[in-house]
Amino acid sequence: MYRERATEPLVAARAAGRAGVGAYTSSFGRWDRLAGVRTRTQRSFTASGSLYFPPELHPVATHPVVTRRGAEQVEWLLLRRLHDYLDFTTELESLAVIPVVTAISRGRSGLHLPEGMRADAFKIVTDEAWHAQASYDFAHQVQRASAVPVGRPHSGPPAFTERLDVIRDRLPHEIRGVEAIVFAIVSETLISGILSEIPRDERLPRSLRDHVRDHAEDEGRHHVYFRAVLRHLWAALTPKERRAVGPHVPAAIYAFLAPDYARAIEDLRMLGLPERSVEQVVEESWPEERVVRDVSEASRPLVRYFAEVGALDDPGTRNAFEEAGLLGRD
Repeated sequence: MYRERATEPLVAARAAGRAGVGAYTSSFGRWDRLAGVRTRTQRSFTASGSLYFPPELHPVATHPVVTRRGAEQVEWLLLRRLHDYLDFTTELESLAVIPVVTAISRGRSGLHLPEGMRADAFKIVTDEAWHAQASYDFAHQVQRASAVPVGRPHSGPPAFTERLDVIRDRLPHEIRGVEAIVFAIVSETLISGILSEIPRDERLPRSLRDHVRDHAEDEGRHHVYFRAVLRHLWAALTPKERRAVGPHVPAAIYAFLAPDYARAIEDLRMLGLPERSVEQVVEESWPEERVVRDVSEASRPLVRYFAEVGALDDPGTRNAFEEAGLLGRD
């Protein structure tokens, strides 16, 4: 089993023998002097005020049904959302990103990549392990300061894991594994935009903003790297494989960006809301048109990258992006 695991490519591999797409320019030349794991110690959480997460990013906390129940319940929901954000970071790095960059670093991605990309993948593994550890530690500091517990003993991992399982099950068996690379590309090119907002929000504790800023600075380099991975991936796939993979890219984008409804529902139930009120809060906080608009706006750079590699030239793929609301007025 271990010998097979050591030699098995991530993407079943006609792709490995195909030429890449030109020279690679590394964005990690000063990694030793810039990476958070090299230059910063763990941030210490210090509570200040009662706003622990931007309420605009968690609209259930500001729904009238919730706000009528008092400021303490709003604060509790935002603390729970902060815990979910930190847990999402730990799980995303551990389950979705580190396995892919580990495969790349070991030359087992199934793609024909320049040697420099393998070397930089080792650096990303180190970065992401640090992000996972730092988020885990920061969450436990928040727990000690607020008495709002870390973790969800009665629920599973973040929603993206189940969503990825659905995508994998819908792919032809011979190219399963490609969804892992696609999702790593999605998450690593979009997360830098998401992280850019929180450090600028002066309503939040300074320690939280600094923690997120540290993460964001590393992810800027990862964004550039995974844009290059996309170019290599799409060049490596056959036309038939592209037609099979492309229509599932919008689902991967939604897997990353769509709200985790199950966790929000669990929190609202813990507040003691009746089931009808829980349904009302979730439906009115995240109407479909709002979710589509938010996902479309957040994913615009990535959609452009897929267009640049020619993915949207395939009618089936373009139709899937249109149906998902990802093309917008562009």
